[in-house]
Amino acid sequence: MQIIDPGARPNALNIESATIHNANYRTVAWTGKYLQVTLMSIPVGESIGLEVHPETDQFIRIDRGTGRCVMGTSKDRLEFDETVEDGSAVQVPAGYWHDIENTGNEPLKLYTVYAPVHHAQGIVQETAADAERDEEAGKDTPPEWTVQPAPDAQDKHA
Repeated sequence: MQIIDPGARPNALNIESATIHNANYRTVAWTGKYLQVTLMSIPVGESIGLEVHPETDQFIRIDRGTGRCVMGTSKDRLEFDETVEDGSAVQVPAGYWHDIENTGNEPLKLYTVYAPVHHAQGIVQETAADAERDEEAGKDTPPEWTVQPAPDAQDKHA
């Protein structure tokens, strides 16, 4: 299944099928002015990576696999600790450190809705290392036509 992000135009897709068939670490499926949909596949034993988005709320839906979700107000105080699985929905408030680790025996398939937009329109990153390289090289930045948080509200990674 090929996913093409049409940008801020109307779009419809079978999100469950697209998520389950996505083999990439991250595939941006749709980018709007105020929010974005990304598909993710997290390998066994790996995780999204502990991070915080000061001015970005996130909705995460698990469509296949089992994992562990942690969240907290600081990276050293992750008081929220829940098992997540097919059908689980996770809401991450802006300013919360969070991570989801694949604790199962198959790739963890999920999709994320960011508000505001968080990644480059249509970017596909095969691995977490690719995503990190793209971010460091400035290739994974939201389009200029999207509404973004204040410049002093930069994301942080543990």
